[in-house]
Amino acid sequence: MKMGYARVSTEEQNLALQRDALLRAGCTKLFTDRGVSGTGFSRPGLDRALARLSAGDTLVVWRLDRLGRSLSKLIDLIAWLGRHGIGFVSLSESIDTTSAGGLLMFHMMAALSEFEHHLISERTRAGILAARARGRTIGRKPSLTDAQRNQVIALLETTPIGEVARRFNVHPRTVRRAIHPQRGTTQPARSD
Repeated sequence: MKMGYARVSTEEQNLALQRDALLRAGCTKLFTDRGVSGTGFSRPGLDRALARLSAGDTLVVWRLDRLGRSLSKLIDLIAWLGRHGIGFVSLSESIDTTSAGGLLMFHMMAALSEFEHHLISERTRAGILAARARGRTIGRKPSLTDAQRNQVIALLETTPIGEVARRFNVHPRTVRRAIHPQRGTTQPARSD
């Protein structure tokens, strides 16, 4: 029996393209994950698919990166499938591990997929560094304005950190960071 697995990383993405391809490939059962990253291999849909597979079955995905992004974990998963007599097919890359050539192709495509992922990560890190060098602030908006930060510092003279945090509806760590915003460290302060 052919079982299909489809995954999208965000809730906004659509599974239709993958579902259609898996159905055309002859999959009789489909398992999906929506809004789940490909870095981890413990996902509800994938876990259900793996639990249902047995010897003689084939797990089919639209693209290799829908199954996962980590080369070592992909290899481990494909090896596990093979040890249990389960085939693996990736439609876009034309990988079919039931043949020696298909298994070789899997290893080559998995390596290229991980290489591409690392390139994207490197470009993202370089972009963040370049933005910081130009003086841009990276990350989310601060929880406290400069005026609120000054109020926090003044209140800490007489008020415990926990109470100050509650007044401004922030976590006590945010209050501590207000004291030393550059380092994000804390100084001895009054306990709650």
